[in-house]
Amino acid sequence: MADEVRQQTDTQAQERAQGRLGPQLNQMIRALWASPVRTALLLLGVGVWVIVIATAYGQIRLNRWNQPFYDALSRRDLRGFLLQLIVFALIAGSLLALNVALKWLGEMLKLKLREGLVDDLLGEWLQPRRAFRLANGGTIGVNPDQRMHEDARHLTELSSDLGIGLLQASILLITFVKVLWDISTGFGFQIGARLLTIPGYMVWAAILYAGSASLLSYWVGRNLINANAERYAREADLRFSLVRVSEHIDSISLAGGEADELRRLKIDLGAVLKATRRLVTGLTNLTWITSGYGWFTIVAPILVAAPIYFDARISFGGLMMAAGAFTQVQSSLRWFVDNFSTIADWRATLLRVASFRRALLDSHEMHGSADQIQIGEGPAGKFVIDRLEIASPNGATMLQEPHIELKAGEHVLIVGENGAGKTLLFRALAGLWPWGSGSVTRPKDEQMRYMPRTAYLPPGNLREVLAYPAGVAEFGDDKYARALQRMQLERLIPLLDESKRWDQELNEDEQQQVAFARMVLQAPPWLLVDEVFESLDEPTLTKLKDVFANELKQTGLIHIGRNPQSGPPYARVLHLVNDPTLRRLTRA
Repeated sequence: MADEVRQQTDTQAQERAQGRLGPQLNQMIRALWASPVRTALLLLGVGVWVIVIATAYGQIRLNRWNQPFYDALSRRDLRGFLLQLIVFALIAGSLLALNVALKWLGEMLKLKLREGLVDDLLGEWLQPRRAFRLANGGTIGVNPDQRMHEDARHLTELSSDLGIGLLQASILLITFVKVLWDISTGFGFQIGARLLTIPGYMVWAAILYAGSASLLSYWVGRNLINANAERYAREADLRFSLVRVSEHIDSISLAGGEADELRRLKIDLGAVLKATRRLVTGLTNLTWITSGYGWFTIVAPILVAAPIYFDARISFGGLMMAAGAFTQVQSSLRWFVDNFSTIADWRATLLRVASFRRALLDSHEMHGSADQIQIGEGPAGKFVIDRLEIASPNGATMLQEPHIELKAGEHVLIVGENGAGKTLLFRALAGLWPWGSGSVTRPKDEQMRYMPRTAYLPPGNLREVLAYPAGVAEFGDDKYARALQRMQLERLIPLLDESKRWDQELNEDEQQQVAFARMVLQAPPWLLVDEVFESLDEPTLTKLKDVFANELKQTGLIHIGRNPQSGPPYARVLHLVNDPTLRRLTRA
């Protein structure tokens, strides 16, 4: 049921956003214009224009070549026939070189578009605190990797292909309309005793032919945008589920939960298949139109030009020239028909990427709470919490003490019952969770470090892990060894320069020890800890108390936990409570 509600919510959001093509395109263009690849994109765009115009000129020369070539055939003129073959080789060779150049420019355009777009998305996503807020902002924050990787790649490739194709179609249309108009000018249809003259009737015939195909294609395939968007959303859900199972396969195996996980994966797979079946049905219906018109196009140019030919107004070569010009015009006009399914795919992908980027920019507005906690800076050596109320779906989380001032080097414990919102308080004090009221004033120009329940060990060698997020060069070699030694990790000292997946090489206790070794190395003025001490064994906790009494003696410690006996001696114990009647937070 939850999956169905989520799918319905996604689909409704997509339907509401479909009419906003202009703002979405403007958003993407502004992002690319501000990117470092702007100059490269402009140069590639100019190059594409030049090549497309040169190709259009070559197509005109090739179309004109039809008349002398087929006339030579009709006259059985061998010399003229061979001469026209030479002319054809020159024209075709030039068009081949232009096609190769256009292919290279198109691929480079895809490359630079992706570079600019993904660079922008990554930059916006990893703005301070923004990725966390997005992850807590509803379905739009699910699978950001899919949006920035696969969706962004697909969008840039489709944009390049469709953009170049539309440009080619537009320029060929402009150039060949005149050719077709000149050929069919002055011809009239004899209806009884009356002569009906339609200036440039072959142009109007091409417009009528392509227009009817476009209208039918739009009518039959208009739901493909929804179908594509839904399929991408369900594919992302399946991919996320597979990654989740892969990451937790040890726990799943120990619990014997393979059958249950298989059931969940089959639900996600079923959603993918259902969305894909809907897309297949739409594409099949559209194929009746596109393929039907495609087959008729084989004879349509001859049928349209036949009255002029049988009226002896043009030669056989002229007929082939007229048919070629008609084909170029109606092909240009049929660009929408031939690319409708691709356009629907592009539109759905644009919707996903643009809505993701907009959500990044509006991440602070993603919950139904008008008030926000004020985070400011104050005098050095003092951390102040004033009338803090944290809004959450379960009500307001707050401290019983309305006004708290913590001094440098002071060790404070904040205790709360299960469900009181200890992790929520940790996030609010760290500036991750802005929804609520009151203020948090941090000491200006004094570094504050944070220790969540699960230690984060970034990829790289062990020096980089200990120095994170600072640079390795900021600390001497002896300090790295000393930090590991203080946390009983002497065996890791010879491995300081080895790059490994330390989050997999070390067990959970060792990972926490490495996290505290990082604090020993960096000795931050302030440290905020979320229920970490309770999970440590007695020898590690004893060693840690000694560390806080010596190396981290000047570090102000705020520990959010349950047990006053865990951790170093505390100067004060504060109390956290939750009131479910106040400040209930809802998703906007």
